[in-house]
Amino acid sequence: MVTGTHIANSRIKSPTPISSLSQSEIQNQAPSNNLADLVNQMPQFAGSTTPQNSRLSLSSGLAGINALNLRNLGAERSLVLLDGRRITPSAITGIVDINTIPQQLVKRVDVVTGGASAQYGSDAVAGVTNFVLDKTYTGLKIDGDSGISDYGDGINYHTAVTGGFGFAHGKGHVLLSGDYAHQDGIYSVDRPWNFNGQRIIANPEYASGNGQPYYIRVGNAGTNYALPGGIINSSTGGVTNSLRGIYFGQGGSVNHYNYGSLSTSSVTVGGDHALANDGKDIGLEPMSDRKNIYGRLSYDVAPWMTLYGEGSYNQSEYIYNAGPQYLSAIKLSGSNPYLVDALGSSALQNVSSVTLGTTALDLPYRRTDNRRSVQRYTFGGEGNFTLFGKPASWNAYAQYGVMHSKEQIYNVMNTAKIANATNAVRSSTGQIVCASSLTDPSNGCSPIDWLGTGVISTAAKDYVLGNPWREERFQEIVSGVNLSMIPFATWAGDANIAVGGEYRDERASGYVPTQYQSGWSVGNFLPTFGHYDVKEAYVEGAVPLAKGLSVNAAVRATDYSTSGYVTTWKIGGTWQPIQDILFRATESHDIRAPNIDELYNAGTSQTTSVLNPVTGATETVLSRTTGNTKLKPEKANTTTIGAVITPRYTPGLSISVDWFHTKIKDAIEQFYPQTIIDECYSGYTQFCAAIKPDPTGTRDLLMSASPFNFAKLETSGIDIDASYRFPLRRILKNANGYFVIHGQATNYLKYVSASGLGYAVDTSGDISSGPPRWIYRFSASYTTSRYSITAVAHGISSGHYSNSYVTCTTSCGAYNADYPSINNNHVAGLFYFDLNGTYTLPVQNSAKVQLFLNVTNLANSHPLLVPESGLAADTTYSNLLGRTYRGGVRMEF
Repeated sequence: MVTGTHIANSRIKSPTPISSLSQSEIQNQAPSNNLADLVNQMPQFAGSTTPQNSRLSLSSGLAGINALNLRNLGAERSLVLLDGRRITPSAITGIVDINTIPQQLVKRVDVVTGGASAQYGSDAVAGVTNFVLDKTYTGLKIDGDSGISDYGDGINYHTAVTGGFGFAHGKGHVLLSGDYAHQDGIYSVDRPWNFNGQRIIANPEYASGNGQPYYIRVGNAGTNYALPGGIINSSTGGVTNSLRGIYFGQGGSVNHYNYGSLSTSSVTVGGDHALANDGKDIGLEPMSDRKNIYGRLSYDVAPWMTLYGEGSYNQSEYIYNAGPQYLSAIKLSGSNPYLVDALGSSALQNVSSVTLGTTALDLPYRRTDNRRSVQRYTFGGEGNFTLFGKPASWNAYAQYGVMHSKEQIYNVMNTAKIANATNAVRSSTGQIVCASSLTDPSNGCSPIDWLGTGVISTAAKDYVLGNPWREERFQEIVSGVNLSMIPFATWAGDANIAVGGEYRDERASGYVPTQYQSGWSVGNFLPTFGHYDVKEAYVEGAVPLAKGLSVNAAVRATDYSTSGYVTTWKIGGTWQPIQDILFRATESHDIRAPNIDELYNAGTSQTTSVLNPVTGATETVLSRTTGNTKLKPEKANTTTIGAVITPRYTPGLSISVDWFHTKIKDAIEQFYPQTIIDECYSGYTQFCAAIKPDPTGTRDLLMSASPFNFAKLETSGIDIDASYRFPLRRILKNANGYFVIHGQATNYLKYVSASGLGYAVDTSGDISSGPPRWIYRFSASYTTSRYSITAVAHGISSGHYSNSYVTCTTSCGAYNADYPSINNNHVAGLFYFDLNGTYTLPVQNSAKVQLFLNVTNLANSHPLLVPESGLAADTTYSNLLGRTYRGGVRMEF
């Protein structure tokens, strides 16, 4: 069975490009005990969700998940299969966590790039990743390994055991596999690269027509509006803003902030910029625990029928440090007793109020704890028989899967209690109390002192903080039947036909205590309830037309209970005029129906920041997203054209080059806060309705967003894959072993997300929102019967921070909100070098004992640095940990 087709014939040449990772590559090259880390190095993947870049997903339910993303088109458009069948999703978005796969049993990973909805159904718009298991493994193998970073942190360890045996004279087979992996969390970022202080700010020298860039990129910069002990940003009454720049230190000490050589309302260059704890107190890596168990029982009940049952259970927990609290606009009255005690009544004469910004060092950092379990049970049969006098094969299965998750955020501020605790007054006895307690003494309010570090009482912390949580349940039932046969032949050879059908039912439910559904600075969880089912039938054929020329076509009829009927199709062909070269091409029409989260999300919220395009100030935003039941399926067309060269005069050499183009209409996407505010100020007033001041005052703005059918999403590029395998004796006579050189690269020529608002930006090479221009991976291995050494180089090309910026330093044109000018828009590329080695011990019995050592990021190269607040580094393509070491042992009996 070849991935990308239901036709069971190994002689069929697929017109669709397929890249594979073998079991030996997985064992020798995996940079960690997580298979997804190796798969994501393949250039076809861009923008995947990982524990590294999902650590701040406080309300989406995705924190800790490893979800593959083909072509940067979104994980929800990349279908993940296990032995050709769907895997139970790990979130209500329908995405699959690769951690749920029994990794010790994986013997091959196939990646099909290009639409495959006609073969596999919805979600295969960008392609398919199929994890193929060794279902007939016999023996016992035990793996154990441990790792650590060059900085002495990031300690991890992993163990796995797999056993398999036959019974009933080989008719039956039992397989059992389990593994456990633990990783210590890294809860602060003390790496040298995190102190670069790059920012993008509005150019204070800019004036209309003076030729200066609208934005400038600066270094040695930091946030000036929120400090660990609080800073006064403005005051009213008396002399307006006379108190601006007073900040508070240990024990409430009063200091005056140095705004440096250049400052805006949110950023200071030079001066006291280092006082802010920008990105230093955000977790770099989560603490994680993963447990997997997988079992399979099969039995040949007849020569043409094998029945089997599979079961798997995965349990995982991810704990993150999500960083400090941020309050940018705390309003204190001029008579606030803490303020009077700190500054004196004379300094506050005629001052009616002050506005304070703080990261509240006294309050414990926000912490996320995501616990998830995924169960999957499959029963089916398969076999081979004779039909029409030719070999045929069949399979049928029914599968039930369920995911349970509990997302909890610790130390989250309750906005109403923050307001009560901030409004402090003196009682008749002279004690500082909450004003609300004067009329309701039993309300439990404890006043909070925002002025300094080491000053907030335990009672105040307990009063204002809470731990919101949500439970979610996702259930999936899938059944399918497939038949592959050869009903007739042409003069050029046998015609292969596959037919089949599938039924799928998905539903979500959840629970959130009423007290955690609203009123919190982040979280405000709501339970999502929704359901849909889908019925599908397909037919696929591969017919030879002439010697070396064949055509492959498929069509699928799909009926969704929510979005109705759709038809998908695919047609392709191969032509091999001579043995040395094969040409291939495909055209497919694919769909993706909206998932339960997009349709029925009851509402999730998260806190983020935006750059105000008018003032250049950074503003904090509470963004809330809900589902949209009016969504319709998105439609995609993908074209691939390529060739595979295997020259006879160079045995072992294979080169493939493929051009791809995918265009998605009515793509289901949504605008996020930065885009919403940009479009509002660009004149698209419909976006302004989504922006409101935060009524609680905890954040600057409140934004609403829901998914809708975009106008277009388009990408194109070139995949290059070359490998050369040759024995060393070709170079050195009588030498043992062989070399394998393998290079893969993808050149993204175009990536356009067009919203239909009158403009579209090609974001290829745009590190903030598009795939890099080039993604590459090269490996070179030397292997003998006793040992192997593998060197791996991988990375991305340099590019732009945002393709929306126009780079100039002088003679800049007039301001354009869609394409503003900037003095420096360049970001460097990435190049990482890894070294892996194995050594098989000369054991005298039947056991095989192999030692291995992997060194990742051998040069301890920095991540790609970007001009952002917080953790100012790219978290998707970069190595954040630096040089790491992992060693272990594999034993097989």
